[in-house]
Amino acid sequence: MLRNLPFAVFFGAVIILPFVAGEYFLSVGLGLLMWIALTQSWSLLSGLTGYISLGHVVFYGLGAYLAALSWGHLPLWAVLALAGAGNFAFATAISLPVLRVRGPYFVILTFGLAELVKFSVMAIESALGEYGRLLFDVPSMATLYWLMLGFAVIATAATQLILSTRLGQGLIAIREDEETAETVGVPVTIYKSLAFGLSAAIPGVVGALMMLRTTYFEPQQVFDPIVSFTIVSIAIIGGSDDSRGPLFGAVFLVLLSELFWAKAPQVYLILQGILLIGFVVFLPEGICGRLFAQRARR
Repeated sequence: MLRNLPFAVFFGAVIILPFVAGEYFLSVGLGLLMWIALTQSWSLLSGLTGYISLGHVVFYGLGAYLAALSWGHLPLWAVLALAGAGNFAFATAISLPVLRVRGPYFVILTFGLAELVKFSVMAIESALGEYGRLLFDVPSMATLYWLMLGFAVIATAATQLILSTRLGQGLIAIREDEETAETVGVPVTIYKSLAFGLSAAIPGVVGALMMLRTTYFEPQQVFDPIVSFTIVSIAIIGGSDDSRGPLFGAVFLVLLSELFWAKAPQVYLILQGILLIGFVVFLPEGICGRLFAQRARR
């Protein structure tokens, strides 16, 4: 029961938030839920398999692009479904060549893939004569908040559920020793491709929702590498091998970022970088890992 207490407290608070908070705090809450969903989806691949991705923004950006293209032609549910399914199909299609490399080569490859897709989208938009797309008649902030909350819950539940399945155990085996896992019968290629596809679907939906929030599509903005760096930072700060880590990490970093931005807007990214270095050096297991390691020793 104590294991699920952080989830109960957090999701209880975010359910109450729209009824007691103003527009600013609702916007902060929306951003917090966005980072939780993104980091949980990243953990499905990188946390479980050890294939560290530094290009997760590619799926966020593609989801935003699909929303920008389809909004006004499709209903909301179809736009979100297109963003999620489109990213799943894209990730699954490229998984075989991408997942053939490991370690630092995979990190570099994913970062390069995100940049390649960004400049490809920019070239397509330029060829079409589009230099930014405005979206009209978008859903209200409250509607987007509830939808983002739903997908944050789905991403968290999916991470927790997959951990308890044969797929989750197979992905962990791949992380520990891929060759040995394949030797004992783990379908390594299928599991990695499935994890890659699942980890892409949620960011696609999240990107679509945030596109409807900002109402303006600009490739440099939605494919910003800072998105990927922030996801990795939250995962490191939160720690742990389960879905509690992204929850702790997102709450800590988002609230601290708001404080940094309010008090030191010129240097807040520098302060975040120093904070991340501090966690890597002095608290490599993250907040969640340290808390539950101390509880286990009692």
